[in-house]
Amino acid sequence: MVGNISAMPALYLRVGREKSVLRHHPWVFSGAVERIDGAPVSGDTLRIYDTDGNFIAWAAYNASSQISARLWSWDQDEAIDKAFFHRQMTRAIAGRNALNLATDSSGMRLIHAESDGLPGLIVDQYGDVLVMQIGSAGVEYWREEIADILQDICKPACIYERSDSDSRTLEGLTPRNGVLRGVLPDTVEVIEHGLRFEVDVAEGQKTGFYLDQRDNRALTETLSKDCDVLNCFCYTGGFSLYALRGGAKSVLSLDASAEALHIAAKNLTRNNLDASRAEWQDADVFVALRKLRDQGKTFDMIILDPPKFAPTAAFAEKAARGYKDINLLAFKLLRPGGLLFTYSCSGGISEDLFQKIIAGAALDAGVDAQIVHHLHASPDHPVRLSFPEGAYLKGLLLRVAG
Repeated sequence: MVGNISAMPALYLRVGREKSVLRHHPWVFSGAVERIDGAPVSGDTLRIYDTDGNFIAWAAYNASSQISARLWSWDQDEAIDKAFFHRQMTRAIAGRNALNLATDSSGMRLIHAESDGLPGLIVDQYGDVLVMQIGSAGVEYWREEIADILQDICKPACIYERSDSDSRTLEGLTPRNGVLRGVLPDTVEVIEHGLRFEVDVAEGQKTGFYLDQRDNRALTETLSKDCDVLNCFCYTGGFSLYALRGGAKSVLSLDASAEALHIAAKNLTRNNLDASRAEWQDADVFVALRKLRDQGKTFDMIILDPPKFAPTAAFAEKAARGYKDINLLAFKLLRPGGLLFTYSCSGGISEDLFQKIIAGAALDAGVDAQIVHHLHASPDHPVRLSFPEGAYLKGLLLRVAG
């Protein structure tokens, strides 16, 4: 428990709305709330009760979000204090160490929010630099204590905060970006399967790099020999460099960020890869794909790894049109027997819906395609069984008929 229970605020659920919470889903939506006793402010810890007054869980309250409470613990006797966070974070980091990922990479996700029992907290490691991202009022409340714990457990040279995602606005939180502990090095680098990548932790996408695609990049390398490759939304060149090292004949990489392409070109140089086989193009991918189609260009392998089109289910219809559009164009650009790696990182698009969208794109493109692999995030991005929303990254590797 936390302090004097009788004096603490409490949230009571409507009749029948306790079922998902009892199944350990970590969110309570505003529509499930019958009443709130006391006067909690965002970030406060409160008790969750069913309509009959039975204790269910401890949670962090947010007055500004559609998610009124994010759950910390279902143990009535557990104190939500600094020691609680130390236990949870130690457990999460130990779980990553047990995966032995450090033998292949100096970067990994150390804490994956709800899936590690810490709703709203992301911590990514890039060598001796940690990047922390806060996306909930509860974690915001414990921000300094969490930074102290990270410093104690990991002893990094720097903890950098990238709490500037769009989702913070939905939580009623203002953006924040800057050094929390230590000193940020002039250059941050991550080494992955022997490839070296510069990471822009201050201004780059997400926390600076897409650690979730580690295994999928490695798969790309094994299949790229002698291929003409098109990498769309290439960012800082992750898939491109793997394809080049795998023996691709050529790699055309498209992105709308000139700064990301600049870093991608530097990553090519720092890995001593053949620049004559690589072309970087600053372009709107939707426009560029149509232009390539009109020019009659074709490829043996195409990679589509777009940014988040649907942050929530409310954007699913619009996002579906975007996914169908780029995948239809990609199918038209593939040579017979060609491979399409296609991804969605949109939480509002389920895996089943994504596959249906791709099937529709193939049908409209007039191609016959088969699924070779279902693709997901690397294992340092675990998914809690009671929180399927944690499986945000979904992908398919498809082969079109020869």
